[in-house]
Amino acid sequence: MSKIDELLGYVARLVESGRSNQMSLTVVIGGAVITGRLAPEAVWRQRVSEVLADSDRLGEFSVAFAAGSGDESAAGSGDETPTHLHFHMARILQGTTAIPETGGMYRVSIEDVSAWTIGDVTYSDH
Repeated sequence: MSKIDELLGYVARLVESGRSNQMSLTVVIGGAVITGRLAPEAVWRQRVSEVLADSDRLGEFSVAFAAGSGDESAAGSGDETPTHLHFHMARILQGTTAIPETGGMYRVSIEDVSAWTIGDVTYSDH
């Protein structure tokens, strides 16, 4: 098991305690670059649950993400370092494109992050 970057863990704790989704972050995980805004786990779960509930085919899965269900180890008491980062409005960067263009919801293990920077990476034709 690798050691979690202490500074990234601190950032994750601040996001969890602040209930804000305004912190932009870019991470490298297994060679993939993911960029977007972090959200507290509870906010992320609620949004995923809402999206799934609106789906005819996937509605039954919304309960897995509803508040109070599943593994809540990342939420903790506020003093513990979360185990995952929860991205909202995030994109996987590949070459000169971002997938999806409109942004998605990603959950990534903090211990898998090999590099990171503050900010949301975007492309420009200029």
